[in-house]
Amino acid sequence: MWPFLTFLSLAAGAAAFAWSSTRERDSRSRARQAELALAALKTDRHLALTEEQTKQQTVFNSMIEGLLILDEHGKVQFVNPTLGTLFGLDADIRGRTLLEALRLHELQDVAQAALVGGRVSGHEITLPGREPRVLQVNAASFRDPDRAHAGTILVFHDLTRIKQLENVRKEFVANVSHELRTPLSLIKGYVETLIDGAKDDPVVALRFLHTIEKHADRLSFLIEDLLTISQLEAGQIVLNLQPIELREQADQVVSDLAARASERQVTLHNEVPEGLMVRADGDRLQQVLFNLVDNAVKYGRAGGNVRLGARRLDAERVEGWVADDGPGIPAEASERVFERFYRVDRARSRDAGGTGLGLSIVKHIVQSHGGEVRLVSEAGKGAAFYYTLPMA
Repeated sequence: MWPFLTFLSLAAGAAAFAWSSTRERDSRSRARQAELALAALKTDRHLALTEEQTKQQTVFNSMIEGLLILDEHGKVQFVNPTLGTLFGLDADIRGRTLLEALRLHELQDVAQAALVGGRVSGHEITLPGREPRVLQVNAASFRDPDRAHAGTILVFHDLTRIKQLENVRKEFVANVSHELRTPLSLIKGYVETLIDGAKDDPVVALRFLHTIEKHADRLSFLIEDLLTISQLEAGQIVLNLQPIELREQADQVVSDLAARASERQVTLHNEVPEGLMVRADGDRLQQVLFNLVDNAVKYGRAGGNVRLGARRLDAERVEGWVADDGPGIPAEASERVFERFYRVDRARSRDAGGTGLGLSIVKHIVQSHGGEVRLVSEAGKGAAFYYTLPMA
């Protein structure tokens, strides 16, 4: 009996030990599985966080606005590439205060105002430099879940181009108003004088009518030039490009302006080589040459010479020029002569019947052909206008 009981006791102990060992193994297995699950969860969260940060970084880097983020201590935490370009940054400014990094007290005031008021919108600042930039700054402070200040974000919009266009528009409206007002006032004055009795004197009436005709023509030329330059700037003129011999175009302009040159005893010389072919719109090329030669006749030396020339510049381009031997153009005016309504001598230009748009039209036509136009002049030694065109 006892051996049997002893066997049962040992069997029960062995079973209990086996059950205990299995339970311990299962417990360790479950713990290991839990550890692996937790590690996988942490990995997934890390990957998700990394992916989110990457997306956020991509968005910030692709923004056309400048972005700057300050931490809770007012130090630079993040700067996107656009901001670096706007401010010309060539070093890492993270970790510095806003004033240390960008050296603009006005910008520091904006950040402080956002910290106090929560938000600043539409504040404009001007960055000094050779070409000043105008930036619009929007700033906002943000807080953590405990409502404690966590930092400030500043967004910068570049308004430089918009401001330039606004100034151009204002100047254009002012110039057009002035250019229209002058001939209209003269026409009105002469008409009123004729009505008051000058019409009864045939000699005086005829002289007044010629003057009225002159200023009416000037108005007509001004309107035509305004329409032309407006179409050129808007890209509404389609060029009819074809091979053209440049000398033939120059001959036509010399013939058209021969009478006007004769009035000032100016001799026109067509020195463009024969057989020099360009790819251009014939009508627009005529405008270029006509404006340049007409200006040379009007503003060059009375009794002087105007020369039209050209040469092959390289394998793809032809360079042409129109030169006079007049008083020349001052250096300070050389960069502005192609601006709309700019005149070196305003009184003389108006007396000569100019609209102030001729050289601007020349520039736009040449550029629409893919060429360039420039002025070479020295006071007292004449002026030469050079233009390039594609070779046919």
